[in-house]
Amino acid sequence: MHKSRSITLDHGAGGSAMRKLIEDCFVSRFKGLELQKLNDAAKLNVTGAEIAVSTDSYVVQPLVFPGGDVGKLAVCGTVNDLLVMGALPRWLSIAMIIEEGLPLETLEALCDSIAQTAFDAGVEIVTGDTKVVPHGQCDELFINTTGIGTVPLGSGLSRQPIAAGDAVIVSGTLGDHAAAILAARGGFSFAHSVQSDCAALVNMVSSVLHSHDGVKWMRDATRGGVAAVLEELALSNCCAVTISEDALPIEPETRSLCELLGFDPLHLANEGKIVMIVDRKQAEQIVQTLRATRDGRNAAQVGEISSTDFAVLLLETSAGGTRRLHRPTGELLPRIC
Repeated sequence: MHKSRSITLDHGAGGSAMRKLIEDCFVSRFKGLELQKLNDAAKLNVTGAEIAVSTDSYVVQPLVFPGGDVGKLAVCGTVNDLLVMGALPRWLSIAMIIEEGLPLETLEALCDSIAQTAFDAGVEIVTGDTKVVPHGQCDELFINTTGIGTVPLGSGLSRQPIAAGDAVIVSGTLGDHAAAILAARGGFSFAHSVQSDCAALVNMVSSVLHSHDGVKWMRDATRGGVAAVLEELALSNCCAVTISEDALPIEPETRSLCELLGFDPLHLANEGKIVMIVDRKQAEQIVQTLRATRDGRNAAQVGEISSTDFAVLLLETSAGGTRRLHRPTGELLPRIC
């Protein structure tokens, strides 16, 4: 009798097939002691620390793309959300909504990716959930991850207010994740070398926060790109942010793809890049600390807080002009993360 190697509705029905899927596919790979108990909730031991919690869902297509996959993305995205709050990521939950018919080999490969990424990031997967829906009612696989971290990581974020003259730093080349997804979907041959920047930035952020106390604000520049996070910074802190087009680190292939399709690299999603606002006196040293790490090797100071009297995001162009920059309107590229 042929044994199905695809997900069936039985795998989500709460019976023996579901139990076997959880044990064979998830628990055997994720290995966490708390997860192995298969309780309804994980008990976590935290003493005397502030807690940071973040949750996000991942629906990217294709499931596997140059430089990553949805499993790696689901771990990295939530880990990075904790890091930018000055928290050390410690625990993670994984919830999956799986479409009937997904090849079991695909799910196993993605779980291997989740396990390796979590191990590399130093986070323990402590609980999770599995749902299987009939064919056509979701697109292969959706993943939700919730992360918990303890604060502070190193010296944490500075309590000093954002001030005129503070430096704007990006941790590396911009738009690579979106460019990789575009290349994977569109088959642009000249962009075959573009890789997603999908990465858990534990080592990079930890290096900075253990060496410097002048980091005032951080965000990971995912959907909406650098323009979205910097405009949000300007509006929420009533400050003017000025960045230089010439200072922006952008890979040639990403730039070519943007020119072909009419995208602004500042609007494209990243999954392994952070924007920092730092004390100007420490900016150069922080850039050097970033560049000493694998994920921050292309870090650059790209601008400054030019005023704290009004809220605006400005771009000094390569042509010598200045224009106002906004976050993108509408969805540039659906299902990107």
